[in-house]
Amino acid sequence: MTDNEKLAELLYPDVRLTIDDLEKKYPKRNLDEKAEVCRFAPSPTGRMHMGNLFASFVPERFAHQSNGVFILRIEDTDDKRAIDDGINLIMQDLKEYNYKVDEGPNSGGEYGPYIQSQRKEIYHTVAKYLVSIGRAYPCFCSEDDLTHMREHQEHKKERIGYYGRYAKCRNLTYVEVKAHIDNGDKWVLRLKSMGDFNKKIVFKDLIKGTIELPENDIDQVLVKSDGIPPYAFAHVCDDHFMRVTIVTRDDSYISSVPYHLELWDACRFEKPKFAHLLPLNKKDGEVVRKLSKRKDPEAAVAFYHEKGIPTEAVKLYFATLLNSNFDGWFLQNQDKDYNDFTFSFNKMSTSGGSLFDIEKLLNISKNYLSRLKAEEVFANLDNWSKEFDNEFNQLIKQYRDYTISVLNIEREQKKPRKDFACYSEIKKNIWYMYDELFSDVDFDFSFLKHEEDARKIVSTYLSDFFDINDDKETWFNKIKELTEKMGYNTNMKEYKENPDEFRGSIADISNVIRVSLTTKLTTPDLFEIIKLLGNERVCERFKRICG
Repeated sequence: MTDNEKLAELLYPDVRLTIDDLEKKYPKRNLDEKAEVCRFAPSPTGRMHMGNLFASFVPERFAHQSNGVFILRIEDTDDKRAIDDGINLIMQDLKEYNYKVDEGPNSGGEYGPYIQSQRKEIYHTVAKYLVSIGRAYPCFCSEDDLTHMREHQEHKKERIGYYGRYAKCRNLTYVEVKAHIDNGDKWVLRLKSMGDFNKKIVFKDLIKGTIELPENDIDQVLVKSDGIPPYAFAHVCDDHFMRVTIVTRDDSYISSVPYHLELWDACRFEKPKFAHLLPLNKKDGEVVRKLSKRKDPEAAVAFYHEKGIPTEAVKLYFATLLNSNFDGWFLQNQDKDYNDFTFSFNKMSTSGGSLFDIEKLLNISKNYLSRLKAEEVFANLDNWSKEFDNEFNQLIKQYRDYTISVLNIEREQKKPRKDFACYSEIKKNIWYMYDELFSDVDFDFSFLKHEEDARKIVSTYLSDFFDINDDKETWFNKIKELTEKMGYNTNMKEYKENPDEFRGSIADISNVIRVSLTTKLTTPDLFEIIKLLGNERVCERFKRICG
């Protein structure tokens, strides 16, 4: 037995598994060669935000469009930041946004556990292997030792880190290490780097292309004194034994790639492909900064839940951020959704990051909602209002079929109406259709040149022209007759050319009727509103104006 093998046994006497055992337990997946295995690996630190929801959209799409596997892995090794129920909150948010998790906590899978704190045996097995081949060693330096080292490096204006002559424990003999262990001294496990900072490594990023960086020469910590690995070592072990083919992550990790690649080589693992995602940014005045869950309400997933912005609309927006050519494709394929589009890394932004545009998202949401059947809108409105507006929920359920008919006004046509971008906006657009909400209202006829005409217009319409049984053409012809009788002009072009010659236009007449029935100047089709309100309610509302 070599000294390295003796050292490995000294440090990890209880580890009985070998690398070969792990390779057999987690074999290469039996997938088509084009199938990708991708993972989303959040920390359980709270509810999701738009940044990591977008970060999960990317691997989910590339996995599923290739008939591959999408994994949810929980990186909970930093227990100081973890919160109670953090894992369930993540899974809840992914479920709400209809992400299909193929493997993960509560989803099953043969490559788990899918929570890092439950994978300690795997990390220690790989750690023991690295010690046995001379690529890792125990470090007994105290916090004070490391602080003094950093201060000395700063004073000398040298690079900060545990490397070269500063790596004091790198060449300890087996006897010296054993003496420390027998003494009960705390230790961390470090990588024995073989890199040269003066040399370059070149690697290909699927988004950014070829990148060149200095080799890693720092003996980074692989396992902390509590036996838990930091992110870098854990993710190398996890991605290898989960057989991940594409690692998608924030581009802040690019500077760490030389270290991560050295880890892959040290472990003798086959390296995956890398895709470093740009952050979601926000324009704040003249400054463009990263979207912040602390500063920006629209960064929180809860914001969209409370507003009632459809989850599919959010994902359609993500699709526009992901590939620059999605917008054009979607305009030509209105009957399809983002699942029918083939995304590619070479159509992703390579610099600056995507500008998060809430107005564009809301516009996408308007278009999305306009294409749904009224029954679908009702069902989603029912679900939303149960949680956020119980009074309105009771009302729409009491008048279910009627509400569906209201939601269907100007919907089933070539260019459907787009009045609302989220479910929270529906009530303010249709409240006047319910007598329960129309009980204490004000009518504003100040748009008329002669405001006093309003009562006479309504009275004349009610007594001489209104008939609930009229078809639309007859109804409109009667509006024109009423217009002429009241001294208003039926020809809008003529009226605009000579406005002073008339008391008003046919548009004013229509708006008097509209305001009398709804209080609003802008509504969906007035004829349809009259038909749905019915004779009794229309007459009652007109009589309010007539006195």
